[in-house]
Amino acid sequence: MVSNYNKSSRISSFDNQVYGPKFGAVAMDEAAAGEGMAFLVGELEKRDNTLNEPLTSVTWMRDIVANTGGGWAESTSNMFADYRTTGGNENGLMRGQTNNIPIVQGSVNKDLWKVYAWSNVLKIPFIDQQKLQGIGRSLNEMLDNGIKLNYNKTLDYMVYEGVPEDEVYGLVNNPVISAITATTGASGKTTWKNKTPDEILDDINQAITKTWEQSEYDLTGMANHILITPQNYTYLVSRKVSEAGNISLLNYILENNIAKNQGVDLVIDPCKWCLGSGTGKTDRMVAYVNAKNRVHIDILVPMTRVFTETSAKDLAYYTPYVANIGQVKWMYTQCALYVDGI
Repeated sequence: MVSNYNKSSRISSFDNQVYGPKFGAVAMDEAAAGEGMAFLVGELEKRDNTLNEPLTSVTWMRDIVANTGGGWAESTSNMFADYRTTGGNENGLMRGQTNNIPIVQGSVNKDLWKVYAWSNVLKIPFIDQQKLQGIGRSLNEMLDNGIKLNYNKTLDYMVYEGVPEDEVYGLVNNPVISAITATTGASGKTTWKNKTPDEILDDINQAITKTWEQSEYDLTGMANHILITPQNYTYLVSRKVSEAGNISLLNYILENNIAKNQGVDLVIDPCKWCLGSGTGKTDRMVAYVNAKNRVHIDILVPMTRVFTETSAKDLAYYTPYVANIGQVKWMYTQCALYVDGI
């Protein structure tokens, strides 16, 4: 006869090994693993195969027009014309017996702009590639995404900062563009968080009007795009016009600025590059015309995969990616203005 087998006691002992006395967190020991629970715990794991990539922000394509094409040039150029009249009668109006007729003359000049070659190499170790294929993940795709991210971050840097050591500047730091300090509000400070809604609107209208004035009151030279720090943008979105108001300060500004009055649609966007870019490391507002004939960047050769080479020594595949990137080109600097201290 089979001896009495204390089944309930064995279950209780096993439970304590695996789950703990109160069926809490798993506490696997050698004895439990011997019972096959290691396999069971692995099977109970719920795995999310989503690959969580780095957090980043790339906004250059929002804030500037890209002029693509041109090949592997070492520089780019633009032609500019200037007109003058000679003689004392500059308006050309004929009065009486006068024969003082002005002569129009034209002067054509050329500006040269720098271009930078860009390259990254994609390296795929053969063994790692084979291992990842076993779990259904592509190493080539992962690294390809990384190169695309690096390319766009380089463009972001070129658009906003440029290469100052080469005297190549971006949207927020060009020394040729006029820079003024924001007016002092009733609080005695220039920062927007210490100003009234009317004072903030006045800062924006002054900037737009200044670009209009500098452009000989040509409406195509009136600023239609404004970049401010994310903190100031949040402030405009979260603050109401008044206690009784039902719209945000941002919406109020977008509907009541001088550009809107003149038929120009104003865009205000947050830009991290405005942080500390003003005089004395203050926050800067950038007002400009976002149009190809006013400011743009040349991308002569967009990111291109050129070839793949096999290295027996490294047991890997190498694929270089290349691009040819120009600098930010201000066609008319008078269509832009910096306002510091906001």
